[in-house]
Amino acid sequence: MSTVPSPPPAAAPPAPVSPVQARALADGVLPPVEQVRPGIWTVAVPFRFGVPDATLVYVVEGSDGVLTVIDPGWDEDGSLDVLSAGLAAMGRAVSDVGHVVVTHLHADHLGAAAALRRASGAQVAMHGLEVRALDDERVDAERHETDIATWGIPDDLRAGVSAAWGTGRRMGLGATERPFADVLLDDGDVLPVAGRTIRALWTPGHTAGHLSFVDQQDGLLFTGDHVLPRINSGIGLGGRTDTNPLGDYLASLARLDAYAELEVCPGHEYRFSDVVTRARTLARHREERSRHVAAALDVLDAPTLFEVASRVPFSGGIESMSGFLLASALTQTAFHADLLGRADEIRPA
Repeated sequence: MSTVPSPPPAAAPPAPVSPVQARALADGVLPPVEQVRPGIWTVAVPFRFGVPDATLVYVVEGSDGVLTVIDPGWDEDGSLDVLSAGLAAMGRAVSDVGHVVVTHLHADHLGAAAALRRASGAQVAMHGLEVRALDDERVDAERHETDIATWGIPDDLRAGVSAAWGTGRRMGLGATERPFADVLLDDGDVLPVAGRTIRALWTPGHTAGHLSFVDQQDGLLFTGDHVLPRINSGIGLGGRTDTNPLGDYLASLARLDAYAELEVCPGHEYRFSDVVTRARTLARHREERSRHVAAALDVLDAPTLFEVASRVPFSGGIESMSGFLLASALTQTAFHADLLGRADEIRPA
């Protein structure tokens, strides 16, 4: 009999601002190009590997006619076919792109940046911590491998976790090109979009250098993977950090209180409003996880990390997980234990 408690009822996701995007998501198809504001559009670029979802790419036109692309999505052999078709639907072309701005280092956001730079001459901008994570990827992978050996994972699952999280891990899917960024962005920096004031907002947690972008003039908040309407984004999915990614994430969610009136333009799914309510729902989800981790530590005597995680009600249960999902669940369990001040109660296997 399972000792894992049932998760609490999930909060209802926010209503879509874009019914077109929500309907396309429900139907499992790509939404069409959509104008968000005058001079601002979304283009949906499909995931690779048959994942039934897409990255929402945002195209912003400056007063000089130069385009800025936020999160260009996957690189399909450098073809840029979907993005090119989307730009054509706006009456524009890849050659009109002067800037590529990336919320974070994951391949579904950064992947096409190098191909777009080659095709247009655009400069790529990203937070310096994301560049460092990509530079340190192989060193971090070796350190992950050392961690994996201490987690108490069943033998039949070890190889899959190692391939996805240890020495086999490739955050950029092995195709991300140096220089990863031509321009480094920091908190509060203004994007080089003529006639618009769009500021970088540092929102670490999902990755260490994750950025959101605030466009007060147009009433928009571009959130990447920091806040999504239905998905609870993973934590600590970039490089290794000196701080607890869970603590960073909760602090980043609290920063969004200042932007309650802005429409949310996330990296996936659909646009929505009321970011504060959604952020508080995400924070409560993490607080609930912390309570489960604390309860497990209360009853287990010197458990391994896997034993603690086995008592946390992850979606589908940890017994259904392998590879990357299992590694993510285990590392997030460790973040919770650390934030509780109880990491020393977990026994290395």
